[in-house]
Amino acid sequence: MEQLTPHVYRLHIADTHAFHPGGTNIYFVGDPKREMVLVDSGEQDRKWTRQILKAYRELGRPRITAIVITHGHTDHIGGLDRVHAVIKAPVRCHPKLVDQLAAFLGTKKVVALRPRERIATGAGAVLQAWFTPGHAVDHVCYSLRSDGVVFTGDTILGSSTSTVQDLPRYMRSLATIQRLGPRTICPAHGKVVTATASWVNEYTSHRNLPERQVLEAVKAGVSDVDEMVKRIYPKNLKKKLRPAAANNVRQHLAKLKKEKRVTEVPARYTIPGLKRR
Repeated sequence: MEQLTPHVYRLHIADTHAFHPGGTNIYFVGDPKREMVLVDSGEQDRKWTRQILKAYRELGRPRITAIVITHGHTDHIGGLDRVHAVIKAPVRCHPKLVDQLAAFLGTKKVVALRPRERIATGAGAVLQAWFTPGHAVDHVCYSLRSDGVVFTGDTILGSSTSTVQDLPRYMRSLATIQRLGPRTICPAHGKVVTATASWVNEYTSHRNLPERQVLEAVKAGVSDVDEMVKRIYPKNLKKKLRPAAANNVRQHLAKLKKEKRVTEVPARYTIPGLKRR
């Protein structure tokens, strides 16, 4: 366990997943002698769960007022049932995630967050929920103004870029984090970020740069997503990362299409060897 700020404690879990360079972070927020909040519950791996519960014991088994979830991907909710069985705190999440979590925890144990809802963590420290879709439709970031911290989940990572489901909404979520002006970004994966302004700007620039490259590829007559990936991304891009790269290209194309800067031509079908008259 590492204490980052007066009210933030980080548990770092070694993680070799290709999309999680720098490992995974679980956070306890608040005052160990009074009340705390747990941010995410990790992968459905008993080794992970044991580490989380060990950290909980090392903190003195504080009263946990809530388990807050950033989003519904398995590496953030996988161990929730086992963690909840010990901590027994209400689970707070985006309204779109409630049914999924209630299916294996029970409806009374999962409570939907309201936009910008405040959650007390003890000692006057208060978390505030910010709905930040883009990486996932049910994504929530949490700010802790007393410590100048934003828990960014997978919207902003600490050692790499993030995958995106909805690029326009994702860009608005980045702008939300930028407006919060955190001194410290606590991501779900990778290193903790203290050079926050430059890191958020780099994230924004990273998304804008491929968009220009996608547009240039279309202008050059490249219309196939895989060919765009070959043109835009490094030749030594790992095979495991190519699907994510292709998804990023598709997100940019969807955004450009919505803005009417590109048009999509429907696929044409024909029979091999058939001569046209």
